[in-house]
Amino acid sequence: MSDTDADELEEMSDEEKSMMEDWESMAEDGEDDGGGDVVAPDATPEPDATADEEGGTRILNQDEIDSLLGFDEDSVGGDEASGVMALINSAMVNYERLPMLDIVFDRLVRLMSTTLRNLTSDNVEVSLDQVSTVRFGDYMNSIPLPAMLSVFKAEEWDNHALLVTDSALIYSIVDVLLGGRKGTPAIRVEGRPYTTIESKLVERMVSVALSDLSSAFDPLSPVSFSLDRMETNPRFATITQSGNACVLARLRVDMGDRGGRIEILIPYATIEPIRELLLQMFMGEKFGRDSIWENHLTQELYKTDVQLQAVLGEKAISLDDLLNWKVGTRVMFTTRTDDELELRCGHFPMFRGPVGQKQGNIAVCIERYVPPEEEDDS
Repeated sequence: MSDTDADELEEMSDEEKSMMEDWESMAEDGEDDGGGDVVAPDATPEPDATADEEGGTRILNQDEIDSLLGFDEDSVGGDEASGVMALINSAMVNYERLPMLDIVFDRLVRLMSTTLRNLTSDNVEVSLDQVSTVRFGDYMNSIPLPAMLSVFKAEEWDNHALLVTDSALIYSIVDVLLGGRKGTPAIRVEGRPYTTIESKLVERMVSVALSDLSSAFDPLSPVSFSLDRMETNPRFATITQSGNACVLARLRVDMGDRGGRIEILIPYATIEPIRELLLQMFMGEKFGRDSIWENHLTQELYKTDVQLQAVLGEKAISLDDLLNWKVGTRVMFTTRTDDELELRCGHFPMFRGPVGQKQGNIAVCIERYVPPEEEDDS
């Protein structure tokens, strides 16, 4: 070892010295085993122009690694993920798309814009940012606190959903309803729970939003949403299991320089009763049914001639008695004049009514309908 090498060795840290000793021991072992080239881990191999052609490995740079893992800076803020992140996200939630939900939330935006203007007497703009599918547990863990979580129930569907109001909208609606100045942002007071006045004012806004959501669903399936409770802790607002999929609608409410977000979370189990309706591509879709042909068939069926038989009496006799009948044989029935006769279509009883006489003919007055499941007692 030369003097220069000794000086460089003294300047090395303890970690580098131990690494050098390991390399020297590995080199000695290699010579004992018959020789061989030892490449240091930090050594940079010389570029080989034929490495790729001969099937050798190529070292990826940082940009290629980021693109492979889905952390490409160019795609930050975009809707589509790439690489490994795209595979992970696709495995998380993969549920069928419900086209009618977009129409329902679009109606909700228009309704809320009007009702919130009437509530606040201010210029309110409501916009729909996104309708997506998330896991319930993942969403609850991502809620920025403090927030107010309103649990509401769909009466006809007998299940619950969630409406989340962020702190920015809470302070904005309180400031607007209590007469705050226009053009000044709402003052936030962090680190304290919401007061009773703030909770009641937000409850008024939530009741208006639930009424509009019910109206938005009316053309599809009438449903009424009622506020169950309001929570500030996500643990107390659990309405389904953490692994269940939910539909998440993000709405933006702007009131001049103030505003915030409303997020509506509806589990798939809640909207299961109207799943077939939500799968429609447009309002009133019949899923392959031809309404023109149905109407034509209905009209033609009304013109069909149907034969009704009025049974004056029935009696069961043996075959021996039937063979002994002769011309003039009298058969006695138990039917009386005040008994109701049965009108049949084929072998099925249809109506019942008393018998009478009109213009010299026997007539029956239909008084009641015989349901198909009713048994004939006569």
